[in-house]
Amino acid sequence: MTERTLYVGTYTHRDSEGIYIYRFDTVSGSLRREAVCAGLDSPSFLALHPGGQVLYAVHESEEAGQVSSFAIDSRSGGLTFLNRQPTHGSSPCHLAVEPGGNTLVVANYYSGNVAVYPLDADGTIGDPVQDIQHHGSGPNQERQEAAHAHSATVSPDGGRVYVADLGIDKVMIYRIVDGQMEANDPDHTPLHAGAGPRHFDFHPNGRLAYVINELDLTVTACAYDGESGGLTPIQTLSTLPEDVQDRSGFSCADIHVSGDGRFVYGSNRGHDTIAIFAVDDGSGQLTSVGHASTRGRTPRNFTLDPTGAWLLAANQDSDDIGVFGRDIDTGQLTPHGEMVWAPMPVCLLFGP
Repeated sequence: MTERTLYVGTYTHRDSEGIYIYRFDTVSGSLRREAVCAGLDSPSFLALHPGGQVLYAVHESEEAGQVSSFAIDSRSGGLTFLNRQPTHGSSPCHLAVEPGGNTLVVANYYSGNVAVYPLDADGTIGDPVQDIQHHGSGPNQERQEAAHAHSATVSPDGGRVYVADLGIDKVMIYRIVDGQMEANDPDHTPLHAGAGPRHFDFHPNGRLAYVINELDLTVTACAYDGESGGLTPIQTLSTLPEDVQDRSGFSCADIHVSGDGRFVYGSNRGHDTIAIFAVDDGSGQLTSVGHASTRGRTPRNFTLDPTGAWLLAANQDSDDIGVFGRDIDTGQLTPHGEMVWAPMPVCLLFGP
């Protein structure tokens, strides 16, 4: 089988009905829409249970956020609603499941808090057991007037959770202990003032991690200490080409490290490109090696396919997904095929 299921989380502000299901051919690079799990309110960001049988989605409401679980049909990839829980915060925008499949973590953006849930044996979401509030602010008074938890990422060993908080210019670090989160020691990594950290990804070598900073359009490389859980910033560089002078209306969104660890990719909204960086084998520092247009507007999220040969970018404001062939030696991206319609795509997630 060369086809994989692709789930697309969306905002339902315009034509979207919910979570869309596509099929992607990892040989030909073709992408086609199969079905939709309809009747959902802005199921924006998605995550898989490690067992591959359940999908989770946050519902990004500014009033009362929610998180839902869905059973995955092993043959068709279709979704069946299981249950829903409140996130005790507003605008939940990201979520993660620890590798043991016992704990779910949800980041609430506007309210700046993190909700923690136990997961039952069938993958359904139990009542929340923790509500962790972040505190602080940053120099950008329009966007950093308070804490804004923007993503939750589990460490490679599954023992810690890293929450990038855009509002306070910190990556908060927690230990997972008996299904709950405790402050790690160190409990956070500070980034430069006004950075606005958004998304976070680990390098496969277990010694590096990378943060993309939404507000000042930069990426920060960090040395990662697996024993202590600490992060040490070692480099920060722009995600834009050097000749870009006017950055008004621009911001960063998503970041991913290639499976071979040789390249880091980041999305630029407004500039509407994927920034491509080569990773130095020794230091882990980055060198810009180019930018690829996403052929649409406002690339909110993107993903690398399981083979590493393709990159798919979700353009939120042009309602489409672009497919790109990826050169594994140079990291460069080449547009492939026609753009594929997807209404207000926010998150791309390959199924099991």
